Amino acid sequence: MLQDNLIYIVIIALIGAIALGISHFISQREHNAIVKSDRLNWLRKQAFYTLDAIATLKAAGCKPEILERLNQHAMLQIEEISMLAPDSDLMTEVNNQKETADRTPPGQGVFNSDKDLKRFKIYVNFTEKLLAEMLKKGKLSPILAGNYAQELYWLNISIVADAHMHQAQQFLTQDEKLLALSHMKHAKAVIVRAMVPQVKKQPKLDLIQPQINAIQPRKVNQGGALADSLDNFLK
Repeated sequence: MLQDNLIYIVIIALIGAIALGISHFISQREHNAIVKSDRLNWLRKQAFYTLDAIATLKAAGCKPEILERLNQHAMLQIEEISMLAPDSDLMTEVNNQKETADRTPPGQGVFNSDKDLKRFKIYVNFTEKLLAEMLKKGKLSPILAGNYAQELYWLNISIVADAHMHQAQQFLTQDEKLLALSHMKHAKAVIVRAMVPQVKKQPKLDLIQPQINAIQPRKVNQGGALADSLDNFLK
């Protein structure tokens, strides 16, 4: 009788252990599924953001070296997605987005509306933070990081100035010369204030200043050559 009870106890203990093992297995599988889902959601967000940044900056005429850094970052995310969910809709969506970024024509983007400029600036900021993170992790040298940051800064300045010049041309077609002049002067001010060497600014200024001169009312004064020089300086 005692032996039978002992057998029953052993059987119950075994059943309990098996039940606990099954429960742990199910819990672990559910936990892994949640972790995987969270990781895929994060990868989706990061990959799409990076690919959108590539397309936007490429359209703006960004340096190929910076675009290649972004592309390498995106490929790491895409590779991880392909490992976690190779046949998923997400993989198809990401591949389609990658093709869109690859097909974007370089330097042919139009950033004239406030919405377009805001979107462009968002991706410039994203890229700046990403490059800073690469520098922190030792994936980018300080010299390259500094050069890329300066290139992005100047690209941002150039796009804003170009947008003002585009708006100026639109106002000229409507014979709104004062509004056109205002945008031209704003474009010039953006370039002049930029913290870059003068040699980098000058080509832009050489395009803008003649257009300002063409529509700006000529001031009449009796001050002679010195006054004329000051007048030209203050334009």
